[in-house]
Amino acid sequence: MQLPVVYQKAKEQVFKIWTTLQPLLTVHVGLASSAKALIILEQCGKNKVYQEMDACGLHPEGGCCMLDGPEKIESTINMKTLWKNISVEGIDIIFSRDAGRYICDYTYYTSLYYGNGRAAFIHVPPLSKSVTAEFLGKALQAIILEMLKQCREESN
Repeated sequence: MQLPVVYQKAKEQVFKIWTTLQPLLTVHVGLASSAKALIILEQCGKNKVYQEMDACGLHPEGGCCMLDGPEKIESTINMKTLWKNISVEGIDIIFSRDAGRYICDYTYYTSLYYGNGRAAFIHVPPLSKSVTAEFLGKALQAIILEMLKQCREESN
């Protein structure tokens, strides 16, 4: 599902995902246009300081995702462990605790909030000659399979 670059609409879509589909885990993928050949595994979402305008020229009320929400929410997926255990030939993978303060981080925090931490966010580079859609798809598949292993281990 492609989410719009609009805070309120993205929040509504994420809420709908969690309430209607009730997934075990939701994995969000966002574009990091500055990362040329880099996949970034994001550990947590932040609630405040969303001042940048979205595609409709708006920003969230109070600059927050959730007015009553905690400052940050950590994913139940241990991204640092995932980062240490995964290797994809031809692309670097890094671990991050700051997904930025725009739609990506906003969406991630919202999903972590509604999903009680059962969400993940991966920043990917733009497609290029070295990072093709097929290559990126295979890399994301390997990463998501590792995430699902963690989910299974956690539930056992």
